[in-house]
Amino acid sequence: MYYAYKYRLKPSDAHHEELDRHRDICRQLYNHTLYRLNEHQNEHGKLPSMTTLRSELPDLKKWWDGLSDVYSKVLQTVVERLFDNLKGLSKLKENGYGVGQLKWKPPREFRSFTYSQSGFKLDKKGGQTVLSLSKLANIPIRLHRPIPNDAQLKQVTLKKEPTGEWFATFGIEMDSEPPEPPEKPEKPEKCVGIDVGILKYAHDTDGTAVRSLDLSTERERLEREQRKLSRKQHGSANYEKQRRRIAECHADLRRKRRDFLHKLSNYYAREYDLVAVEDLNVTGMMESSSNSRNTASAAWRTFLSLLEYKCERNGTHFVAVNPRGTTTECASCSVSTEKPLWVREHACPACGLEADRDANAAWNILSRGLEAVGVGHSEATPVETALPVDSPVSAKRVVETGSPTHKERTASAVSK
Repeated sequence: MYYAYKYRLKPSDAHHEELDRHRDICRQLYNHTLYRLNEHQNEHGKLPSMTTLRSELPDLKKWWDGLSDVYSKVLQTVVERLFDNLKGLSKLKENGYGVGQLKWKPPREFRSFTYSQSGFKLDKKGGQTVLSLSKLANIPIRLHRPIPNDAQLKQVTLKKEPTGEWFATFGIEMDSEPPEPPEKPEKPEKCVGIDVGILKYAHDTDGTAVRSLDLSTERERLEREQRKLSRKQHGSANYEKQRRRIAECHADLRRKRRDFLHKLSNYYAREYDLVAVEDLNVTGMMESSSNSRNTASAAWRTFLSLLEYKCERNGTHFVAVNPRGTTTECASCSVSTEKPLWVREHACPACGLEADRDANAAWNILSRGLEAVGVGHSEATPVETALPVDSPVSAKRVVETGSPTHKERTASAVSK
């Protein structure tokens, strides 16, 4: 399996200058390659191949001062990056989107470069771990989590964030195969259906409702700093200082949200044998004019993507079902009852089931997930389970399974 491990670099001032110089050379090469691509298309009526443009790199080094200072594999990945962008535009065009042409990259939009296959390694020097980069420097790196012993480092991408910080993202391939998911869940209580929302981020069939992460304080700080930026003169030193403060606010929001999603998805992937979720069309929901900000802040697609790969890693079934009708359909008798969004309770006129709206949807999701893998409905009905006694959990109480905090809570619950 292929994973990405991200670590923070701790470059000195001299390292910062070298990293920025290499990044700018890669940016100029990207723009030059785009120019050559357009020139070749105008002369021959078709796009050149990636191999053709790669073969021009040795001749460029003869007259381009500074190009030889960058590792050859890095220059090749710059050409690959251009053709990857072309493929992305082609896919958008095939899906009916109106696309234009690729544009030259200004410095603020070209923030990363990649060492592929060779030219980098992790070393121990002076009692600290350093990332040795060919033709660049030995940069200290903060390994906040160890890299598995059976992992193979395939590539590393160095990226400068808007805050000015540098990060290294390793592409890692694991030799060991992930555990195979069970053919059929043996115990129904190890299966869970999850309904995602905005006020309650996740409501599952075990009766647990996790509230959404409260980031109102962070958003207020961001808006306050943005107002300060509007009063600065563009291009001044104070403007740049304030711009970095805003970038730090955005990074704070992004990291807290990502941490919450990682811990929540890790909990479900480790605790259950089967996880059923809705196959949401988040892109279509974002195009709607109503509530798009809250939809974007919820990051449902990110959560589902994290949950899917973690289930695969832990040998857990991951099932994405059709979301149509999960809210209106009764989990007990399957009778459909229309209700507006502001009605948060489900009351079935046919069987008399009364339950929370999201809990009813979670049971429908689980039923469809079990049918998708050929298990059938769970023996326990929603009426006989925890639907009426749902327990809300604050997002701040979401802890990673296996962490010291989780073990302490588990031991405390067992002792009681």
